[in-house]
Amino acid sequence: MRPVDRSEPGQAEPTRPGDTGTWRRLNAAAPEGGERSAAAERVYRFTDNLSLRARLTLIYGMLFFAAGSVLVLVNYLIVAVLLNALLDEDTASELITHRYLIDEVLTHVTRFSLLALFLVGLLAVALGYAVAGRALSPLQKITRIARRLSERSLHERIALSGPDDEIRELADTFDGMLERLDRAFDGQRRFVANASHELRTPLAINRTLLEVALSAPEVSSDLKSVGQTLLETNARHERLIDGLLFLARSDRELEVRARVDLGEVAGTVLSQLEGELSGSGLHLRQDLRPASVVGDPVLLERLVGNLVENALKYNVKDGEITVRSGMYEGMPAVQVENSGKVIPAYEIEGLFEPFRRGSSDRVGSGRSAGLGLSIVRSVVRAHEGVVTAWPRAGGGLVVTVCLPVPS
Repeated sequence: MRPVDRSEPGQAEPTRPGDTGTWRRLNAAAPEGGERSAAAERVYRFTDNLSLRARLTLIYGMLFFAAGSVLVLVNYLIVAVLLNALLDEDTASELITHRYLIDEVLTHVTRFSLLALFLVGLLAVALGYAVAGRALSPLQKITRIARRLSERSLHERIALSGPDDEIRELADTFDGMLERLDRAFDGQRRFVANASHELRTPLAINRTLLEVALSAPEVSSDLKSVGQTLLETNARHERLIDGLLFLARSDRELEVRARVDLGEVAGTVLSQLEGELSGSGLHLRQDLRPASVVGDPVLLERLVGNLVENALKYNVKDGEITVRSGMYEGMPAVQVENSGKVIPAYEIEGLFEPFRRGSSDRVGSGRSAGLGLSIVRSVVRAHEGVVTAWPRAGGGLVVTVCLPVPS
């Protein structure tokens, strides 16, 4: 048993013996700068979470109260000037009486003006909220249509009526973009269908011809060796084409939606790969708990299969693989952890790109086309989920897939 490595910031701690059911989490680095105060944090969250309608209402209200305050001040000055001009003081006693009267009148005028400003201001804020909602209603229509859109409903258009203003121009621009996307997706569907036929057929013919030629009894040993090499190359090309076509299909919207248990899917995948896992000499640990999601069963099985196959291919001698399923941070999830070569954190994102394998030995490897994690990310996006990968302390990788809770 190898010693347990200590995890550094930016790495996930390896699974300890008897700790299979505990999800691996990233050991985050301590923040470099000082933390913001609680008051500043509350102000930031408040302003950051305000909707556009609330912001417009706030602007309307502030402008009204600013203009109303100026009006109250001007009204105060006018009343003061008029009272001083109308009341003539002949004696000192009259001056004192008139000054007292003027102060009383100005005090009452100011008090009632501020009260009126407050009441009318509340009414103005309510009206501003209604007016802002009315002004933003075309944008809400655009938002509703954008949320309804999918690959199979790109034919829908906003077709906004009304004056030829900025919002109408935005809606027309959005309709034009939908038209271009509809044509692009239609072209992609035709391309995938044609490529599936044009690319698979020659390889299938080559495989058949090679198998027939190698089955002849008079074939020499040298020719058999060359034929076996050609068959392996042909099989690798078939896997590459299957991966590319699957990647293209997984980028599209889900055509099948069924309730699936990720624990059951992971168990099925492990049973299918039981022979390879037992012959690899790797130590398999699993903790499969129910995690219900809504999605395409075939795509989800391929997702888990790719994660386990990657953990099997890119491991070390006498290494380990840990597979978990269940609820992770309130979401259905599956996590695959494996030992292996040390992977720098800056290479993690590149592993999800097609034909990228990270380290130099992976680049030169003929075992894979480098599409495994690319397909995983594509399937996760199609299911509106999140996939994260962290380097494992001591070498290896921890990949976690979280999918939305079924409604």
